[in-house]
Parts: sequence; structure tokens; C-alpha cells
Amino acid sequence: MPTTDPAITNLPTTIDEVVARIDDIIDQSREDNSRIGYFAALYRQVTVGVRDGIAAGEFEDGERMERLDVIFANRYLEALEQYQNDIQPTKSWLITFQATKKWNLLILQHLLMAINAHINLDLGIAAVETRPGESLQELENDFMAINKILSDLLDVVQDKIDALSPGFNLIDKIGGRTDEAIMRFSIQRARDEAWKFANELAGLNPEEQKKKIAEKDEQIEALAKIVRNPGWFIKTILFLIRMFETSKVSKVINVLF
Repeated sequence: MPTTDPAITNLPTTIDEVVARIDDIIDQSREDNSRIGYFAALYRQVTVGVRDGIAAGEFEDGERMERLDVIFANRYLEALEQYQNDIQPTKSWLITFQATKKWNLLILQHLLMAINAHINLDLGIAAVETRPGESLQELENDFMAINKILSDLLDVVQDKIDALSPGFNLIDKIGGRTDEAIMRFSIQRARDEAWKFANELAGLNPEEQKKKIAEKDEQIEALAKIVRNPGWFIKTILFLIRMFETSKVSKVINVLF
């Protein structure tokens, strides 16, 4: 399974290089007033969390974990570079990047669409590229350990979203931490589905993998469409929340960073 388009070169080879590349995306997003920076700011925290976890010996195999993290990140970085250079990325990333042009979507919707593309599609592929075939099972414990990093991060992110979106803050006071519950469910379910997807890919030959990935990409694109347009009733509620949400893109990026 090739990971890079022939037109895309010079992708990171270490976690430090990944963080530096994400920093460049964040800086450019601030300059361009682009919502692409929302997920980049969140993803930087995830990547730094993995890097710190490796340094602290929290994974069974730190070198293998770094390889997984770099391959995983490069799928996002490559998709973004493709999009910015008018090269077709995966469908799930294309709809996500296109949505960043829409002012009426919530910060949470932008984040969920990116999480949907990156975990539901990219993570399983990255796992198989890190440990192909039967050797994939060696990766399971470290694969699942990522969940703790994500869970710890969600507590921080939820407070940041509340600060940017008072409507969610009000709902949280009435019915609990709604945005955190949505994100936690989405990430945990996506992680479990990603491991299942990785196991499916591991048992296939390269041609079958290519077909399976294309099918999965279409499924993830369909989920993204639901997140973007969840139906008139929910959409109306979300629009009301959006009316009180911070509109300054650079401020959102800085708070999520």
C-alpha cells in the first residue's frame, strides 16, 4: 500500500518533524484565517502526547510507536498537501477540508469531521503499514494505549470548546458535558473500528486492500456528510449554538492550540 502521491515529497520521518510540520500549518492557518487550523491545533496536542508517552516509556515498543505515529500523521499531512495543490485526496478528507470554508458549522463539527477521516480511515491503514500481516497483533496493546492519551486530552479540549461556544456551556450545565460525551464516544468508537479495519486489511493482498480502502473511504465520507448536515431539527439547534460561538478563526486556533 503506497502512502504517498508521486507529487508529494519530503514528508516527516520523525515525530519531531511531524510537530514542526503541524506548527507550520497552524501558523499558515492563522495568517490565512483558515479553519484548517482547528484540527491541526488539536492534532498537535495528540502528537505531542504520543511523543511524551514514548519518552516516558508508556508504550511496549517506543520505536515502533514512533513509526506508527509518523505513518499515521503523514496520511493527514499528505491529504492536506494534496488538497492545497488541487490533487484529489481521499474522499473523507476532501469533504472535511471543503467544510472548513463554511462559517455556519460548529467548531465541534469541524473537529468531528477531521477525527472521522483520520481515525476511521487513516489509523487502520497506518497500523497495517507499521506491522503488516500477522505481525499486526504485536501492535494491539500500544494501539489501544493511544486511547488514554486521547481521553486525557478530551478533558482539556472540552473546557476549551465551552470557552469558545457558550451554547454548549449552557447545555452542559443542564444535561452534562455534551460536547465531551460526543467527542469521547466518537473517538473511542472510531479507535475500535480502526483496529477492526486494520485486521481486515491485514488478511488481504495489496489489490484487495486497495479495494477495501476505497470502500471504507466512501463509508467515512457518508458519515462526514451526516456530521456536516445532521437533519433540519438538529441543524437548527446547532445553528442557534453557532450564533453565540466565537467567530474569529485565529482566536479559536489559539485557544485549541
